[in-house]
Amino acid sequence: MGKMNVEPLITFSDGSQLLVSSQYTGEGSFTCELYLSTPCGKEKLDLRALSDHLEAPTCREAQDIAFHYAQRQFPDSASGMKEPPYLVWSGPNLPVAPDNRGRRPIHRQQR
Repeated sequence: MGKMNVEPLITFSDGSQLLVSSQYTGEGSFTCELYLSTPCGKEKLDLRALSDHLEAPTCREAQDIAFHYAQRQFPDSASGMKEPPYLVWSGPNLPVAPDNRGRRPIHRQQR
């Protein structure tokens, strides 16, 4: 699995967590996904997707949609869930200018 940002909405009594992942799609919109993370051994997690890509034109709107979806899925825990805003990681899908790919820019001296 690639790198993804996640932020816990709530930790349940069994140690599992409801996570939200927010990402800029690079097309002028944002998506959020919900995951259930369950510990299953030393430094390992079982990560299960609970939602599809919940999309909106702004990050905050996508996060609000994800938050309300989570409240509907877990109504008994809704009052303890963290509300938006959440972390946003733009991801590797954004275009990067060729001279900015991990190298220092070359400064040429003018003569």
